[in-house]
Amino acid sequence: MSKKNVLFVCEMNTCRSQMAEGWAHYLYPDKINAFSAGISTGPLDPLAVKVMKEAGVDISGHETHAVKDFLEKDIDCVITVCDTAAQKCPSFSAEVNVICQTFDNPPELIKNLTTEDEKLAVYKRVRDEIRLFVEGLPEKLSEY
Repeated sequence: MSKKNVLFVCEMNTCRSQMAEGWAHYLYPDKINAFSAGISTGPLDPLAVKVMKEAGVDISGHETHAVKDFLEKDIDCVITVCDTAAQKCPSFSAEVNVICQTFDNPPELIKNLTTEDEKLAVYKRVRDEIRLFVEGLPEKLSEY
């Protein structure tokens, strides 16, 4: 498989898409050029940075990007990681494959939690679910 340019898209590019990009860089640096973007953008989620660092992946230097900035780039596959992105992601060229894989939104899930341990548990669960998905990406990408 030649190295694929993969764009992970989320609503804000602050958490889930950032974690997915981080996992892709970490797990498959020779197989995947990973990028992430959002339908809109916001600040990088500090709890996402924290749980990724605990897993050995540093995303603290990542910046948030808007998906529209990638429309003219050479992207092989767009992976939406939430329902909002799946519904609102702009169309790429016909050659770009699109995979829709929804993950829970940690910032939304922790709104009523009070302790940091409870909040981190939610982020870690989603982080690990994203890792499992990314681990299977080379096989999925080889189908295209």
